[in-house]
Amino acid sequence: MNQQMKKWLPASVAAVMAMSIIAGCGNGTPAPAPAADSGKTAAAKPFEGKKLTVVTANHPWGEAIKPLLPEFEAQTGMKVEVQSFFEDQLTQKLTVQFTSGSATPDVFMYRPLQEGKLFYKNGWVQALDEYVKKDASYDFEDFTKSSIGSTTVDGKLAGIPIITEQEILYYRKDLLQKANIAVPKTLDELTAAVKKLHDPKSEMYGFVARGQRSPLVTQVSSFLYSEGGDFTKDDKATLNTPEAIKAFTTYSTLLKDYAPPGVLNMSWPQALGIFAQGKVAFITDANSLYKNTTDPEKSVIADKVGYALFPGGQAGSKPYNITSWGLAMNSKTANKDASWEFVKWATGKDVVLKTQKLGNPGPRASVWDKPDGVSGFPAEMVQVIKDSSKGGVDHDRPVVIGVGEARDVVGSIVLQGMTGGDIKAAADKANQELQVIIDKEKGK
Repeated sequence: MNQQMKKWLPASVAAVMAMSIIAGCGNGTPAPAPAADSGKTAAAKPFEGKKLTVVTANHPWGEAIKPLLPEFEAQTGMKVEVQSFFEDQLTQKLTVQFTSGSATPDVFMYRPLQEGKLFYKNGWVQALDEYVKKDASYDFEDFTKSSIGSTTVDGKLAGIPIITEQEILYYRKDLLQKANIAVPKTLDELTAAVKKLHDPKSEMYGFVARGQRSPLVTQVSSFLYSEGGDFTKDDKATLNTPEAIKAFTTYSTLLKDYAPPGVLNMSWPQALGIFAQGKVAFITDANSLYKNTTDPEKSVIADKVGYALFPGGQAGSKPYNITSWGLAMNSKTANKDASWEFVKWATGKDVVLKTQKLGNPGPRASVWDKPDGVSGFPAEMVQVIKDSSKGGVDHDRPVVIGVGEARDVVGSIVLQGMTGGDIKAAADKANQELQVIIDKEKGK
């Protein structure tokens, strides 16, 4: 395994890759390179006979794109082979293949904020800055600024956004109406409303959100930004600023004092699940998960759920507004023009409209302005999404290569608060640990 690549990888992943390559599995041997693109001709199908391998996650977007593939194949003359994997399997498979120098897959789904920097630093993805300029009808300016920010690494476009999401406030409309409480617009108002509706003796809890150490980091991020903080600034860790400590204190106090039992073990399925059971008044989480609260088969409050802009702190409302999934091109593919043709099609206005109608929130502003483009979402949520997109932040975790390690560091601060510990001391310690991660990656 290339030592330069290996140094950026978690030990567990590196070990899996080494075993896979030694055993000759996982496409450890580079695939024979297909003939290079000969360039477009006057033919109606300029890529006749080309075959692309596209790897997707087991995600609603992947399922939405598959029925549309015959349309693309008919237009271009290409054949597209799609392989789908669960998230962790996907990352492992891609890492193994790219480390071995494989020319396949040609195009792949990836999580820009989780592995984008790792993939780019190791030279595994093709920068797409020049490609997006080739065809004016692609209208690259139509992508929201924050969505592109999520897929940009060191000033280069490492991928194209396909799924976006923002953190919003979910609330029980019936409970607020009965108690004559206005929908909270600030974090102080949220805290006051949570206190008023918290009634554990009746199995009604004021608030819930992710409480597990790593998963909570993405959700506490909006609290952090709205108070005027961030995880880092100019390559310096900023976890112990007054703004950061205020945000971590608010989040951990809400969970410690007003959440259901067991919140320390909750990620989004558990948190949204107990909200859907009608036992919680408020929850903050990603808008993309809303169907877990409105599906009558999963939720007893399906017709009672409201949606609101993330409450503002001293810096206003600044929720994360990110690309959770993107499409990228393998830098080693021998079919770069053909691969771009697929990416251009899959992220073009027409296809984004078709996938968004099925409830996959896309990155194109024009699609959100079309009646068909918002038909897959509750009307009340559409305006919240549009408002969130105006001032959101393009990351929901520290933007480093060692994302998993950094998330554990940040999460430890909130855990200290949830268990009654000293948040300031925890933040000071975590700040030092995050700085070590940053300096190591900068070669200091």
